[in-house]
Amino acid sequence: MKDKQIQKLIKEEEKRQKRVINLVASENYVSKDVLTALGSALTNKYGEGYPGKRYYRGTKVVDKIETLAQERARMLFGLTPEEWSVNVQPLSGSPANFAVYAALVPLHEKIMGMLLSHGGHLTHGQKVSMTGKFWTQVPYGVSASTERLDYDEIEKIAIAEKPKLIIAGFTAYAHSIDFKRFRKIADACGALLMVDMSHFAGLVAGGVYPSPFPYADIVTTTTHKTLRGPRSALIFSKRDDRELDKKIDKTILPGLQGGPHFNQIAAVAVALKEAMSPAFKKYARQVVKNCKVLADELARLGWRVVEGGTETHLLRIDTWQGGKGIGGKDAANMLEDAGIIVNENTIPFDTRKPLDPSGIRLGTAAETTRGAKEKDMKKIAAKIDKVLKK
Repeated sequence: MKDKQIQKLIKEEEKRQKRVINLVASENYVSKDVLTALGSALTNKYGEGYPGKRYYRGTKVVDKIETLAQERARMLFGLTPEEWSVNVQPLSGSPANFAVYAALVPLHEKIMGMLLSHGGHLTHGQKVSMTGKFWTQVPYGVSASTERLDYDEIEKIAIAEKPKLIIAGFTAYAHSIDFKRFRKIADACGALLMVDMSHFAGLVAGGVYPSPFPYADIVTTTTHKTLRGPRSALIFSKRDDRELDKKIDKTILPGLQGGPHFNQIAAVAVALKEAMSPAFKKYARQVVKNCKVLADELARLGWRVVEGGTETHLLRIDTWQGGKGIGGKDAANMLEDAGIIVNENTIPFDTRKPLDPSGIRLGTAAETTRGAKEKDMKKIAAKIDKVLKK
């Protein structure tokens, strides 16, 4: 690389990634093949539109790439093109979610999403997000006694508020979602059901998390977390007389975006193929095993694990209550100084501010990619305990 300054910084980041224990639940490590696709000549090609319907010429090859990515996305999750459409052009998860609302929910109408402090995402209608400024969030959360989803309470809220769309999904909730119950709730109030599986898409692909597809109208996901792909997103929509797919496609282009990032789409296609392998299924199982061991070991060492445990790739621990008295921000900084990367995170019914909440979030997807097993999780738990109890 001729630009030595950037080259040096890239090498610095490579070294940083190699020397730390990465427990960021939203991160992972892609394969060399994914990186090759991202850095390919596809970066040079511009082509607004969809396969076979571009506003630019010279798109025969990229049409094949985009079509292949769509085919692999359906194949990975056991879907047919007759039943499901998939848009592979969203640049990342937040604009993908925004596109769904813009396509299907009139401005200022109600969307029902999980509270951010309880484990939801900014784009599920939080006030600080544009999704909360353009639409009205009907919030739901977890039970104070169990810190788990209370489906009876969610149903009561939905029937009373009658949102146009209900979002099932999370960014910090550690247990499986009952999609069948959410379908019943959506039907009871006449809402569309959207599942944001950004965090657990790789676990669904690996067969260790329930699939939302038998129950959802729309499914969105990022591709860079447990799916172990590049930074990108997918939108799946059911094909029926409601024409959800056509409305979403028009909202992505020309509504929100211009030319697709074909290098990114190709990298997604590579990751989707990798996720179909027996090795990936083994990986997904190990991610969940590792997370359970990490949670159990931290609990054994005296830390309060939010929700009482985990069934996924992530968990939260309460660093403030129970006599610990460490704010989430301080805890994250202390761990980073010791070479362990996490993020501060709110916990349900948090009494502290979001920028310095009462807990931290841990994830096992990245370290599992690097080969970590259960014995390594026990060592990591011991190191976390030692650092935070200094």
